[in-house]
Amino acid sequence: MAVGWAPEGAVNDQIEASIEDALKRMQARRGAVGESLTHCAECEEPIPEARRRAVPGVKLCIECQAERDARPGAPSAGINRRAPKGSQMR
Repeated sequence: MAVGWAPEGAVNDQIEASIEDALKRMQARRGAVGESLTHCAECEEPIPEARRRAVPGVKLCIECQAERDARPGAPSAGINRRAPKGSQMR
């Protein structure tokens, strides 16, 4: 496979780097959370015990979290800034 200026395995390295970055963000986020709320911070509906155990520090119910995630400008998986120059020259 022709890879241009990129070294052999560069695509796999990019994928692995993206996964590592996402895992680090998730781990940092998990470590910085406080206690889970028993009721949603936005709609006051009870947050199920299973959700509180699964997502430590949860503040929103599933519906409110889904609405927040659907808003424009919601945080996403991030940007892989480790792409080789050749991929930027298209």
